[in-house]
Amino acid sequence: MSNDIFWVDRAAKEVIEKEKSLGRAKIYRAEMGLGASGIPHVGSVGDGIRSYSVYLALRNLGFKSQFIAFSDDRDGLRKIPFGFPASLEKDIGKPVSAIDDPFGCHDSYATHISSLLADSFEKLGVKFILKRASTEYPKGTFDKEVAEILSKSDEAGKIIKELLGQEKYTEQLPFLPVCKECGRIYTTRAYEFKNGRILYKCDLNFLGKNIAAGKEIEIKGCGYEGGCGIREGKLSWKVEFAARWRALKINYEAYGKDILDSVRCNDEISSKILGYEPPAHSFYELFTERSGKKISKSTGNVFTPQMWLRYASPQSLRLLFLKRLATPRVVDLDAIPAYMDEIDELGKIYFGKTKIANEKELGHMKRIYEYAYFLKPPKKEPISIHYNMLAELLNISKHNEMVKNILKKTGHIQQKLAKKGEKELDERLEYASNWLKDSVREEFVEKFVLSESQKNSLRVLIKDLKKRKWDEKSLYARLFEIPKECNLNANQFFEAAYLVLMNNKRGPRLAQLILELGTTETAKTLEERLVECK
Repeated sequence: MSNDIFWVDRAAKEVIEKEKSLGRAKIYRAEMGLGASGIPHVGSVGDGIRSYSVYLALRNLGFKSQFIAFSDDRDGLRKIPFGFPASLEKDIGKPVSAIDDPFGCHDSYATHISSLLADSFEKLGVKFILKRASTEYPKGTFDKEVAEILSKSDEAGKIIKELLGQEKYTEQLPFLPVCKECGRIYTTRAYEFKNGRILYKCDLNFLGKNIAAGKEIEIKGCGYEGGCGIREGKLSWKVEFAARWRALKINYEAYGKDILDSVRCNDEISSKILGYEPPAHSFYELFTERSGKKISKSTGNVFTPQMWLRYASPQSLRLLFLKRLATPRVVDLDAIPAYMDEIDELGKIYFGKTKIANEKELGHMKRIYEYAYFLKPPKKEPISIHYNMLAELLNISKHNEMVKNILKKTGHIQQKLAKKGEKELDERLEYASNWLKDSVREEFVEKFVLSESQKNSLRVLIKDLKKRKWDEKSLYARLFEIPKECNLNANQFFEAAYLVLMNNKRGPRLAQLILELGTTETAKTLEERLVECK
């Protein structure tokens, strides 16, 4: 089957065809941007996963490829994120690479933030070549691009105005000098480029924020007027991507809805001013909270990659970014189980346990599974256990070994697991245990309503469990007698039992589950939860 059925493969082939038509690339380079001003959230690693996957596809097709991460650490600090000290208020407006790490563990604020993101990528298996604005500008990487853009600033300003309706850069240069007097970058206004020097004045004001304190802080320019070289500041976002693409010879970069306008503008700047055909792109939607608010780096609604990996596997997080790029999705604790279950289901399809009749759909599902493993899928199907079922078993069990025994006795896993299988199971238990501890789950009574007949059948079961000892055979038989006595079919009875015990309509074989949990303990749990049931 052709490997162009999945968007990553199609993107890679688009890059190859484009570069061949231009006669340009000898090494194919994919890029991601790393923000360095706010706490990295789940969406922050999205660029990385998507662009890294295209890099892998290019390499898989036999082409020399590189994956570059560019840290925007010359951006200024506009907002103090939650959890950061108020002492940073004095540094608002300064480049984040020039601000001391308030926690004292890194050489700068920017490096502290970057280390959080680097930790995420390491856990996710993303390997990259790191480049920093604070290093690349001073050593002259962008000298030619900066000079060319500033020499054609009138043309650049017209493009920005035409595409974005912003007149700012028809009146000033698209360059932000770092003020020699106060060290800020967003208070400076560059107005002339002459003989390789940029003339500017530090006379702009803007509002910074301390998010935790809920206050705005007016930042005023210091009034300094002078000049600087092209290495003593940074280009505006409206033109900087274009400079990066040409200087670093970038051929592919994914981007999100939040920078759609900037990418459109940079595409024009790249082709019309720098004469560099812009890289191929993939557009993706952003993630939101369940409330509908966009996840933000600087506000308190930050769901971090580290949080996700506390509750679920790297493959499930990769899947989050790789499926349906143009669909906005909710990211929170409640979303975790579905992605773990989906990876399991894709594994069943990949290893032929679940049959898919449509050849195209089958190819697509297999390919997304391969990319969820970064093109190194397992040779054997990993352990597969429904996430919510595992969480509920942990919720009603006394310890992990009891859960393992239930899973083995009910046929969900093999009686004897290899060392690798035991490790996989322990990881699953740890994920579900962490999720159970940290999630605020809806109560059973808010999710399900039982009929009076179903309630009566459970009261009969509770009474039976209390009055005598049971073995598996006799309990199994009794579980099929109870619904008949209560005018229910067997499915209605078992569904009610699983709902009350496990907050789910299905579960492990009921007789074995009850015996493993203990008849007395099961009766007690049913009794307590049945009281709360509507």
